[in-house]
Amino acid sequence: MSNEPVRKRRRGGELEAALLDAAWDELVTRGYEELTYEAVASRAGTSRAVLYRRWPTKRELALAALRRKAPPVPDDPPDTGELRGDVLALLGFVVRQMAGLAPVRQVLAAEHGRDTDLSAYLASRNRGPGGDWMRTVLERAADRGEIDPSVRLPDRLVGVPVVLV
Repeated sequence: MSNEPVRKRRRGGELEAALLDAAWDELVTRGYEELTYEAVASRAGTSRAVLYRRWPTKRELALAALRRKAPPVPDDPPDTGELRGDVLALLGFVVRQMAGLAPVRQVLAAEHGRDTDLSAYLASRNRGPGGDWMRTVLERAADRGEIDPSVRLPDRLVGVPVVLV
């Protein structure tokens, strides 16, 4: 009789979570270019075939990991009660988001301008922190009397701080 512990076979959500966590860890450790099914399977304690059945391409695997691990985007921009604080909090949020997505930056860049489910997902994540959030921050500042509400800035200009980050 063996003293080895018996491993319970993972299925469904438990297995998928383990696979995507392993894929994310590999992305963080090695980056997208060095990501392999073999390394992810080894880290997850399963076979490559299990990965290929769910995500036939490396891109799909990386994106699934992104969907699971990407930091959540709140519904509204930060509200500190003053324009300067709001802008600094917004830019800090964008920096943290970008740092959290660093392992899959290559995948994200490849999606720019494409009409795919991923590009739709990324666009939904970008609606908040871009010009829309900056416009909200400026409108709040105008309501508080910190800036002149009659001055209407072009959307491209409003989004510049976030784009620069």
